[in-house]
Amino acid sequence: MKESVEKRARHARDQVDKFAERRTQLATAALDTLAELGYARTSLREIAQKSEFSHGVLHYYFSDKAELLTHAVQLYEAACVTRYDDVVATSRTAEELRNAFSALMADTLQADAPMHRLWYDVRNQSLFEESFRADVVDIDKRRQKMIANVVERYAVLCDQSLVVSESLAYATFDGLFQLALLRHHAGEPDAAESLRHDAAQLLDLTIGCTSRG
Repeated sequence: MKESVEKRARHARDQVDKFAERRTQLATAALDTLAELGYARTSLREIAQKSEFSHGVLHYYFSDKAELLTHAVQLYEAACVTRYDDVVATSRTAEELRNAFSALMADTLQADAPMHRLWYDVRNQSLFEESFRADVVDIDKRRQKMIANVVERYAVLCDQSLVVSESLAYATFDGLFQLALLRHHAGEPDAAESLRHDAAQLLDLTIGCTSRG
């Protein structure tokens, strides 16, 4: 009897795992379409047409577009919020961290522009769409911590104290990046290089240093 109960419980867990795995597959497949068209212009039917999955399958695993979008963005951001971990961990001098961080920020602007555009689209939509607002706020908090890790380590390497709060540092870097993203999509060839230069300067400003160019 005990063995039968354990077997049923194991089977139930397997079913839950398979369901979650399938949702992840579908959300991953939807990311490219969402990044290409944006939230407002994308429907489950549109996603189905651009992927190997049927409209009915998408509806089975997700109640609506908002739920699919939330899951997709969570998957992407789970990887993104660790983007600067390596440079924080491996940089041994302030100059090394300054150069590596600003270069990586410029690189991701070019390499992942469609996904970054999707994130800002989703964040703006959350002002109107309550269903995924809490998820967006949670992701934004993790992104803020990502930047906080960088500026705090930079302050330590410079033997200085931060002159800005964690939230102000994030808001400033985020605004700088979003403006660069707009310029990049507008076709400005120096958008990434300008971002690299400005991000390095902004890092100095977090510790009150204004002498570098």
